Amino acid sequence: MAFQPIVDARAQRVFAYEALVRGRDGSGAGAVLSQVNENNRYRFDQSCRVAAVELAARLAIPCHVSINFLPNAVYHAATCIRATLEAAERFDFPTERLIFEITENEQLVDKDHLKSIINEYKRQGFKTAIDDFGAGYSGLNLLAEFQPDIIKLDMALIRDIHVEPVRQAIVKGILGVCQSLGIDVIAEGIEHPDELAALQDFGVRLFQGYLFAKPGFEQLPPVAWQAPA
Repeated sequence: MAFQPIVDARAQRVFAYEALVRGRDGSGAGAVLSQVNENNRYRFDQSCRVAAVELAARLAIPCHVSINFLPNAVYHAATCIRATLEAAERFDFPTERLIFEITENEQLVDKDHLKSIINEYKRQGFKTAIDDFGAGYSGLNLLAEFQPDIIKLDMALIRDIHVEPVRQAIVKGILGVCQSLGIDVIAEGIEHPDELAALQDFGVRLFQGYLFAKPGFEQLPPVAWQAPA
């Protein structure tokens, strides 16, 4: 696993670290995910959860840890979460610090199934997030089905937002919806100070991207704090 910070730029503190899968040699997620198929998806998903919790405990992460999960790898939510709960107890990591991010690259056939997963995770005290919001199928239709604690704006939406009026209008609309529903927003993929300043002007406070820190392989990378907008 590698860990990339999600920061509260206003308070200049780390809100969470996202656990990102890597090869044993440090190779990127693409090389690992290319080996995932229907036969090993469940095993892979479970192994990643346990590895993330174990390493988070070893690194003594003092804040939230965000773990991606594959919805189609989850058959019965209560059963699938059991290994995570056992790992948290074994490695003494507080479950209330865990965030589960819905990662999907394919259209979900059964939204009721996904809704049941989210409801079970919330019942267990976990926070939930929709990753890459605004890309692919992770949009307003999905948000209408269920409401997570957090959405992560896809980097394609925020790229060059300081000079793109259309992106500004879309993001402002999403922020208005999330404010009404009590959902926190993370802007991911921040690479330029002007993008950060524009989003801060819109009221966004949580950010993730190379402007602050690249992922650290089995370590917590230092954060390059930016001057407040």
